[in-house]
Amino acid sequence: MAYDTRYPSIDDLRARAQKKIPKFAFEYLDGGCNEDVNLIRNTAELREVQLKPNYLRTHKGSSLKTKLFGVEYDAPFGIAPVGLQGLMWPNSPEILAKAAFEHNIPFILSTVTTTSIERASELTEGKAWFQLYHPAKDTLRDDILKRAEAAECPVLVILCDVPTFGFRPRDIRNGLAMPPKMNISNILQAFGRPHWSMQTLKHGIPNFANLLPYMPKNLDLKQLGKFMDETFSGRLNEEKIKPIRDMWKGKLVLKGVASEYDTEQAIKLGLDGIIVSNHGGRQLDAGESTIKPLSTIAEKYGDQIEVMMDSGIRSGPDVARAMASGAKFTFMGRSFMYGVSALGNKGGDHTISLLKTELQQVMEQLCCENTTDFSDHLIK
Repeated sequence: MAYDTRYPSIDDLRARAQKKIPKFAFEYLDGGCNEDVNLIRNTAELREVQLKPNYLRTHKGSSLKTKLFGVEYDAPFGIAPVGLQGLMWPNSPEILAKAAFEHNIPFILSTVTTTSIERASELTEGKAWFQLYHPAKDTLRDDILKRAEAAECPVLVILCDVPTFGFRPRDIRNGLAMPPKMNISNILQAFGRPHWSMQTLKHGIPNFANLLPYMPKNLDLKQLGKFMDETFSGRLNEEKIKPIRDMWKGKLVLKGVASEYDTEQAIKLGLDGIIVSNHGGRQLDAGESTIKPLSTIAEKYGDQIEVMMDSGIRSGPDVARAMASGAKFTFMGRSFMYGVSALGNKGGDHTISLLKTELQQVMEQLCCENTTDFSDHLIK
C-alpha cells in the first residue's frame, strides 16, 4: 500500500486541493450549510471518542477485511456519493471508481454526478453502488432503477435527508446554487488554476451524465435549474419507499438517517441497511453530529439492520472511532475528493492507501485483530 509521502494526511490533501482548483469548486466541496456549525461538530465530536489499547495481550495480527451484505471487502470504508464531482476535478468519479475496484472497497455513484451508472458499472465490473435522488415522476424512477439493475448494481441507496436543498451561502455567492452561473469572479478563478482549466477543456465541461437521456437538448442555465426542480422530489415517505422495495431485488439502503424513528421505519419497510448521516453537515446546521445518533441506533437496532455511518470521518483513527461506536461500515466523501483534486489520476489510490495504512496502525496499536472487535476497545 504505497502512498505519496508528501501528503501523509487528509489535511495535507485538502491544503493541496485548495491550491489546485478554483475557489468556487473548492468551496462547493469543502463547505457545509448556513454557518458550518454541524460541519465542524461532525468531526470534533467524533474525535471525542477514545479507544483503549491492550499492549500485553497476545496478538496474531490485524486484518482490515470486513463483510457487508455477504461481500468481503478489503477495508471497512467506502467512497460516499458526491454530486458534481467533475466540477472539482475532471473525470474524478471514474478515477475513484477504478481505485475502489482495485482496492476492493465500495464506491457509491450519485444520481447528480458527472459519470453515468453504465460507465461506473463498466469500470467496477458491476460492483458500483448507486444512490438515487427520488424522481418526481414514477416513470423516471422506474427507468433509472431498470438501468441500475441492467448495470448489475448490487446495492441501491435511497436518500432521505434532502427534502429541501441546504442553504449554502458560499455556493450562493459563487453562483453554484440552482441555477448555476459562471460570473466574472469564477472565470478569473479558473484562469488562476491553469492545470484544472486544461484538464477541464480536455475532458469537456461536466454535465449530469445520468440525466442526459431525460433532459431537453440545449438547455440554458435557467432552464436547467427549472428542470432539476421539476424532476426531483426529495422528501421520502412510506408511500414512496414501498414501490422501490418491491421493484429492487438487490440490497436496499436508506442514507441520511439521524433518528430512531427513521430507523424503525426502515426496518418496517424491509430495508437491508441504513447509513447514519447528516449529508456532511450540508443540510441541517442545527442538527446533531452523526456520532451522537449512531451510538444509540447501533446499540438498539444493530441486530435488525446493517448500521453504517458517514459525515465527519477524515482519517483511519476516525474510522476506528466510528466502528467502535457501533458502525458496521463507514463512508467518506470529501476525503476522497480532496485526494483526487490534489493528485489527479493518482488521488484515489493514494487516499485509499493512506487510510488503510492509518487504520492498520490503529488496529495494531489497540491489539484489535478484526474490524468486528473495535467495540471491545471503546472507552464509554
